[in-house]
Amino acid sequence: MYVSSRGAAARLTAAQAIAQGIAPDGGLFVPEAIPSIDGQFLTSLIPLTYQERAAAILRLFLTDYTDAEITECVAGAYGSGKFSNSAVAPVTRVADGTFALELWHGPTSAFKDMALQLLPRLLVCALKKIGEQAEIVILVATSGDTGKAALEGFKDVEQTRVMVFYPEDGVSQIQRLQMITQEGANLKVIAVKGNFDDAQTGVKNIFSDKDYNAVLAEHGFKLSSANSINWGRLVPQIVYYFSAYADLVRDKHIPLGTPVNFVVPTGNFGNILAGYYAKLMGLPVNKLICASNSNNVLTDFLTTGVYSRNRQFHKTYSPSMDILISSNLERLLYHITGGNSAQVSQWMTELNTTGQYKIADEYLAAIKAVFPAAWVSDEETAATIGQVHKEHGYPLDPHTAVAWQVAENYRRQTGDTTPAIIVSTASPFKFNETVLAALAGSDSLIGKTEFVALQDLAKIIDRPVPPALAELEVKSVLHTAVCNKQDMPSVVKAQLHVK
Repeated sequence: MYVSSRGAAARLTAAQAIAQGIAPDGGLFVPEAIPSIDGQFLTSLIPLTYQERAAAILRLFLTDYTDAEITECVAGAYGSGKFSNSAVAPVTRVADGTFALELWHGPTSAFKDMALQLLPRLLVCALKKIGEQAEIVILVATSGDTGKAALEGFKDVEQTRVMVFYPEDGVSQIQRLQMITQEGANLKVIAVKGNFDDAQTGVKNIFSDKDYNAVLAEHGFKLSSANSINWGRLVPQIVYYFSAYADLVRDKHIPLGTPVNFVVPTGNFGNILAGYYAKLMGLPVNKLICASNSNNVLTDFLTTGVYSRNRQFHKTYSPSMDILISSNLERLLYHITGGNSAQVSQWMTELNTTGQYKIADEYLAAIKAVFPAAWVSDEETAATIGQVHKEHGYPLDPHTAVAWQVAENYRRQTGDTTPAIIVSTASPFKFNETVLAALAGSDSLIGKTEFVALQDLAKIIDRPVPPALAELEVKSVLHTAVCNKQDMPSVVKAQLHVK
């Protein structure tokens, strides 16, 4: 069963939690109990395909779904050639003791596909299971990758509509083109004048406005989410931590039972939180190293216990991490406090009213034992892209480069030689201009469109441009709407023809 991190909502089944998205009290749904696994379970995963591993993990959390339902959802998400690599989430050895978990072989070239190819299927199944008749309106705030992945995953899915809000000047050109050219009769994309936090706050405020939701319900609509605040977005991400570990054992890089470190570039704390759930379940994880850019609110929190969004917002080379309000941290706080939802609710109220909160030393100590944290600048990010390609012939996108450099710094400072798995979250082609400039100098961009830059990058790294990115050059722009952040509620109503 699932409960709200803030304690005021009823206990729900997995299907109910996935359909609802966010709890009525503004909290996030969390599992009441964490399933535990043993060495025998890990051993059983080693010979399996990614799809089979996914079904095995999901069964532990989605206990109200039948085996047949889970198998069908997983097959639809990760089969049928949707991923360019048959392993779905392959692990590549890049250097001694350093591996890259490549999560960007899906249709949008970013790790959000790992969850957002599966979530629509879990949601449609959930709606049938609970007998929901309303049309589900998926509201998405995106810092770049979630938007496109949600649009692609929910395109023409029955009983759903999707509205994606993205910061007008806060995504890469490729990310923007991916969204505004998206086809699908049930999809809308709207630029917001502001940053990602403005868009995310706007979406959260809509969810928590009971009167607003009541009006939508009168017209046959219910809101849900495709952001990682939705448990159905987060639970698929637990799978690839287990899968990566099973691959390292299968390929004889480590013996079964050997601890590993995962290094995760993260802004909203969802990706790394999935790794924490895997660790709580019993996966041999030593550290979950949190890598940030100059929007280093998570670094500060994980090292001092003070979370403060009262700081300057930076636009960086790694825009998917340009976030100052990390929603999924709320779930971590719930588990670290032993399920003290009253305390979590108080902290979230403080964040909302004052922009910050401070946790007790005992909780900070528990967090620091698991989550080392550091950040790197844009200059270091670009240098890392160049250095890793020169030394290892391996191309990094800016987010993965942040994680790589944080891993290097952590090793040097601590002497920790635990095998490190860098969680690689995007194809280098998705941030082609930044990567090309890092490899060939900023002059290499002069007078070139992003599509010429794609081809130039392909030559340098000797890899083909993903077809879905190459074809953006000839796709028509279908979404041109722009709104102020305070107008988001009225925009949603207008799109639904609700007065």
